[in-house]
Amino acid sequence: MFCINNKNINVNERIKVKEIRLVGNGSSQIVKTKEALSLAREKGLDLVMVSPAANPPVCKIMDYKKFLYDKSKKEKEAKKKQKVVEVKEIRLSVTIEENDIIVKANNAKKFIAKGNKVKVSIRFRGRQNNYTSLGRKVFDTFLEKMGDIVSIEKKPKLEGNNMIMVLAPKKS
Repeated sequence: MFCINNKNINVNERIKVKEIRLVGNGSSQIVKTKEALSLAREKGLDLVMVSPAANPPVCKIMDYKKFLYDKSKKEKEAKKKQKVVEVKEIRLSVTIEENDIIVKANNAKKFIAKGNKVKVSIRFRGRQNNYTSLGRKVFDTFLEKMGDIVSIEKKPKLEGNNMIMVLAPKKS
């Protein structure tokens, strides 16, 4: 019925402490659990432990199913507000021309403008493995074309046959 795991919420008979702090209607009072439970039953509602960590634990008289429903709605809202950052990849080569770097940098700027991170990689093939300094020069040229809208999250590093660098939007 509900997508919430409600095993950690104590309700009615599952409340095992002798005294609780009963809150509601702008008041707060310390009462015995049995009294609060009978009061909840008179009203046709449930006794729900809202804050078990407090001393004494805080309970409230309310409709338990409505409580679960409201809690699930809040969780869904929080999930909607989360922003997922994607990592887009741009591949360069050691022998890339200047104009191609400009095109790739413009694409990377679009990704950065949307708030995504950009993973820039260069694959070295054959004898190119001996000339990784050329890859660093390509990265430097690429960064120069990007301007100051990015910050380097991960500096250029050789991993196997690939040199990888990760760029993130600059925080203002």
